Amino acid sequence: MIMEYVSGGELFEYIVKCGKLKEAEARRFFQQIISGVEYCHRHMIVHRDLKPENLLLDNNKNVKIADFGLSNMMTDGEFLRTSCGSPNYAAPEVISGKLYAGPEVDIWSCGVILYALLCGTLPFDDEHVPTLFRKIKSGIFPIPDHLNSSVVSLITKCLQVDAVQRITIKAIREHEWFKVELPEYLFPPEEDLDASIVDTDAVREVCEKCHVTEDEVHRALLSGDPQDQLVIAYNLVVDNKRIADEAAKLQIRDFYFASSPPPNDFLLKHHAENSPLRPHPERMPEMQNTSATLDPLLATMERRTSTSGMKKAKWHLGIRSQSKPLDIMHEVFRAMKSLGFEWKIMNNWNIFVRRKNPVNGKYFKMSLQLYQVDQRSYLLDFKSLNTQDHPDQQKVTSMTRQSMHLAPEDGENQ
Repeated sequence: MIMEYVSGGELFEYIVKCGKLKEAEARRFFQQIISGVEYCHRHMIVHRDLKPENLLLDNNKNVKIADFGLSNMMTDGEFLRTSCGSPNYAAPEVISGKLYAGPEVDIWSCGVILYALLCGTLPFDDEHVPTLFRKIKSGIFPIPDHLNSSVVSLITKCLQVDAVQRITIKAIREHEWFKVELPEYLFPPEEDLDASIVDTDAVREVCEKCHVTEDEVHRALLSGDPQDQLVIAYNLVVDNKRIADEAAKLQIRDFYFASSPPPNDFLLKHHAENSPLRPHPERMPEMQNTSATLDPLLATMERRTSTSGMKKAKWHLGIRSQSKPLDIMHEVFRAMKSLGFEWKIMNNWNIFVRRKNPVNGKYFKMSLQLYQVDQRSYLLDFKSLNTQDHPDQQKVTSMTRQSMHLAPEDGENQ
């Protein structure tokens, strides 16, 4: 369930794949990161290990902050001292063993992440750790010519060596570069955060997931304690609903209605430049936490793959075939047409499909992704895009398999 929630992988992998990102895309990621970090700080939590490897993406390329193993609770009037996190993203006061309040070290890490998004490299890097620490303490880093003055201003304010002078999240939100096309749901008005109006659906969801009664949730909301576990759970559910509503508005207009399978050369032309057939995730080599730069990591991964070998997965969920990839995808389109599905093409090997239930009028949605398992075989992976289990899911999967005339290999689990 968790892996489906963050099916887009790590932001680090995305940077490695794309190199430096376009400014608009980098801004969108950074806005979401700051929204998440601000949420943590508002609930007195400091992450202390923010880096692209700990920022996961869902299927819509929305950022989810992960790995709170080094996080800590902040208390008014008290300071932290633990030197932790990844060296390339650690603030000067952290690597120096000085006292720090908490939010300022996360902001420094966010500044490093923003630089990596826009440049494809790290502002401070060296294989020799003492030299790396000297660079971080100096606060001097290269500024590429392609960065405009507005974003350079924001990066330099985040990477201010003096923690007292470092920009705050409030100031980041007011920065001219950050405010461009800023979605309202990332920073809702303060009145929207009040518990005076209770979302009854959110309360019921908290009750189901936390195994508590509605009275317990209401008492927690009325207590005014923002650190109460039930209050946190309730706010997370409300925030996720708001984000899902915004995403639905953006996606619903992008669906293509099924008419007939595309012509023979359609897949070759559609997103051909940025949609390579991906290996199955279980066969991807692990990545290092840090590297000299982000750009040459692919070459390192290829060398490790060829020398260390890869362990084959014992089972897969989906349809496995040794047909040619384009032939498989054409069969997918024929199956979707015969089943009356509508589709949206994400790239050559990934499509979103949906079909309306004539009884309740709701849509059943799936993602179909083709992976390369090994040199001769491919896996068509089925993934539900619904927020809840759908009674037609097993039937659709069975019908699709029959329509495509594909059967799982011997010994393969369904």
